Amino acid sequence: MKRFSTNIITLLTLCIPIGILFAQQTPATSKYDYHDAFAPNFYTKNGTDTRSASGQPGPKYWQNRADYQLTAQLNETTNEIVGSEVLTYTNNSPDALSFLWMNVDQNAFKKDSRGNAVISLSGSRGGAKGEQLDGGFKIKSITLLSAVNGKTVEKEVPFTVSDTRMQIQLPQELKGNGTSIKVKIAFSYISPKYGSDRTGIVDTKNGKIFTIAQWYPRMCVYDDVRGWNTNPYIGAEFYLEYGDFDVAITAPSNHIVVCSGELQNPAEVYTAEQQKRWAQAKQSDQTVMIRSVSEVTNSASRPSGKPTLTWRFKIKNARDVSWASSAAFIVDAARINLPSGKKSLAISTYPVESDGAQAWGRATEYTKTSIENYSKRWFEFPYPAATNVAGNEGGMEYPGIVFCEFTSKGGDLWGVTDHEFGHSWFPMIVGSNERLFAWMDEGFNTFINSLSSEDFNKGEYKAPAQNMNQNATFLTDPNLETMFSSPDNMKEESIGLLAYYKPGTGLTMLREQILGKERFDYAFRTYIARWAFKHPTPDDFFRTMENAGGEDLNWFWRGWFANNWRLDQGITKVKYLKNDAAKGAIITIENLEKMAMPVVVEIKTKSGKTSRVQLPVEIWMRNTTWSFKAGTNEEIDTITLDPDHAFPDYNVANNTWVAGKSELEADVILDPYLGTFSSKMIPIKLTFTEEDGNLIGVATGQSPILFEPMGKDRFQHAAYGIQIQFNEAKTEVTLIQGREILFTREK
Repeated sequence: MKRFSTNIITLLTLCIPIGILFAQQTPATSKYDYHDAFAPNFYTKNGTDTRSASGQPGPKYWQNRADYQLTAQLNETTNEIVGSEVLTYTNNSPDALSFLWMNVDQNAFKKDSRGNAVISLSGSRGGAKGEQLDGGFKIKSITLLSAVNGKTVEKEVPFTVSDTRMQIQLPQELKGNGTSIKVKIAFSYISPKYGSDRTGIVDTKNGKIFTIAQWYPRMCVYDDVRGWNTNPYIGAEFYLEYGDFDVAITAPSNHIVVCSGELQNPAEVYTAEQQKRWAQAKQSDQTVMIRSVSEVTNSASRPSGKPTLTWRFKIKNARDVSWASSAAFIVDAARINLPSGKKSLAISTYPVESDGAQAWGRATEYTKTSIENYSKRWFEFPYPAATNVAGNEGGMEYPGIVFCEFTSKGGDLWGVTDHEFGHSWFPMIVGSNERLFAWMDEGFNTFINSLSSEDFNKGEYKAPAQNMNQNATFLTDPNLETMFSSPDNMKEESIGLLAYYKPGTGLTMLREQILGKERFDYAFRTYIARWAFKHPTPDDFFRTMENAGGEDLNWFWRGWFANNWRLDQGITKVKYLKNDAAKGAIITIENLEKMAMPVVVEIKTKSGKTSRVQLPVEIWMRNTTWSFKAGTNEEIDTITLDPDHAFPDYNVANNTWVAGKSELEADVILDPYLGTFSSKMIPIKLTFTEEDGNLIGVATGQSPILFEPMGKDRFQHAAYGIQIQFNEAKTEVTLIQGREILFTREK
């Protein structure tokens, strides 16, 4: 590396104190510190055997597995679900486990739950909206299953329930590196009508719609980051292991049941005519009606002869399973075409209250288009069906199935459908820890939703361009928590901003303004492919985007994600070279707040010509102010920073310079100052020349430095605290730095 020259400073060290020599002057009005913004060591740890420094899973990455055989019996009168579970848990970690932790999230609806306790008087999305019910799981038994002489033997094991967590104490350690254990659990619970906007029951004129989720004890994740992840369920979403599911749901025979995965026994639960329609739907890009409005109240639309029917479903490599059941369902479906040539099926179920071409009559079209779009852009949808259920949830996602508000119509229904199925990628495919890092699923999903809405039906529901200048006022409000706060650690009204909108717009900025679409899309696809069906952390995302995108983005993660910094870039000075517009203009901008961002400047001249100057973020790596020459040859009419309002500059008052209204600085004519000066005090000469409108000083045998005007006949080099003062006749110049040294012009 080339050593930086200290220029004339080296020659003066004998007579000027070192402390004064390197004193730096920073404008008092700016809060910007480039040492903070561009500091190294953003990452607090190096790569490991399980997580590479490049952002990909390491050579020894491991992940435990949970496979489930589940049964459920629905009592539509009492709203009770009675279930059984056979869990096969595989410990792929290197650790021996003496106990297992499970999520029992229905316990959030017990009267004395933590989830109820943290609901404020102003209300919450959480809880059961005041419904009084005997909520929570009733765990009837837990046994370990083993084979003895070819027979299955059950042995009861002790367990402890603590709010929404359940610990199973094993009689002997479950060894690591691929050892499995089978656990059988019998349970039941009463479903709340409103279950934290994630599960519930809605009454329609043709019967109840049950949307059932968090309905069985689910394994907590044991990972290489925290060990057991046992944060209680008090509002934030979920973190779950992957596995295969085999599900049997018994419901009244007049019900239609839909579930994550693929129906295994259609001949037992659908009429012969409906089975023909299913076959048609699997071959159709247009929506095919399976059970119409008129058939909902027609008993012939359901198999007869039995009071109940059992529906069987399977789904592979999923992190959860949910289902819905109702006698009120209209059902329609259409084929989903995937990039590999594989097919999936878009299905919608909804009551007559939701029917109509402006409402749920288009739900399958929305589902099909959404899944096809994301599969093409990012990663192929892995499941055999994508089912959209009309319920009383505003919108909630599960693998292969989502619950959306039954009253939604038009653009609102498109938006909630596209958002909930976007979650198929985050967190259903990319299995991040939602309970800690909501922005890694909600924010990423909000971002991909913005592109999907542009694509759908030639922009039918495309949102208008965001004005980030206006939005910055609330997105970077100093009173907000940071995005790195867990959702349970945020005020509930902040979650929409910090988990959804702010990270989503951050990725848009990264794609549109910083990396560019091509580099961003490649890096983002790489992240998804690397961590599909795995458990990434924020660092894994950041490192992947940097490594695959080829850009050090520490400054961006630090300013937008890790901190709640603000951006304020402003125009501070404008002048014409030698006061002649034909010679071009010098524009000076300043960074006034903590955040750094690239700069886009639009210049419009008096004749109406418009040009743009794009400056990279690197101008702020060692500067608080920056001056550049505009390539104009006539008078300027306006200068505008961030003309597209693409950056979160919260103070737009200093973003525009207008001729005749804003100050035009007079340029200092440098000709009188040029020449060579010598001193009787030290044996060096100073030579002053002009370069690009700047006064350049060179000491004998040294490299040049730039002096900026700071008053009548006075100039400075602020970084080194040097000032020079010419006399009125320009025959003498005094060098000032701690002491004064007089130089005289040579003839």
